[in-house]
Amino acid sequence: MTDKNLPSIEYLHKRLRYEPETGKLFWRDCEEIHGRGRALPTETFTLICRKGYHVGSLNGRHLKAHRVAWALYNGEWPSGQIDHINGHRRDNRICNLRSVTNLENCRNMSMKTSNKSGVTGVHWQKRLKKWQATITILGMRKHLGFFDALNDAANARSVALSEYGFSPRHGMRIEE
Repeated sequence: MTDKNLPSIEYLHKRLRYEPETGKLFWRDCEEIHGRGRALPTETFTLICRKGYHVGSLNGRHLKAHRVAWALYNGEWPSGQIDHINGHRRDNRICNLRSVTNLENCRNMSMKTSNKSGVTGVHWQKRLKKWQATITILGMRKHLGFFDALNDAANARSVALSEYGFSPRHGMRIEE
């Protein structure tokens, strides 16, 4: 999404209010829309997309709540990706958001739901009857070894995570 397609920060502030402590977004002009005098604040960006993020629409543009929250709080649209530090995609408190590169974001990913071993980067090699540990670095899969015990493969993977600067949360299961 290019900057020319995004609403200006001034326009965001005119239309929306962000609560950094809760991560919630509210319409500023709900009184004008409903014409009832002092209406209760109307929360917005509450829909959940199929990837699990809060989303909403502003003048026909579909936007992710965490990017809007970042822009409102920091006074500029994020240049890279926004990472949810604790892995909870619906937790848009400013203390849980950070602007990162794609590489940094990949190093903070949670465990895939299709994982069967319980350890990211470790899977059973049926043909060899051994556990294989791997790690992906800059798009290249690196073989860490074959192991008789799952625990040994997990340890090899853990050492590699630390060595290559991955987040301690990388590969953990996250419950929304």
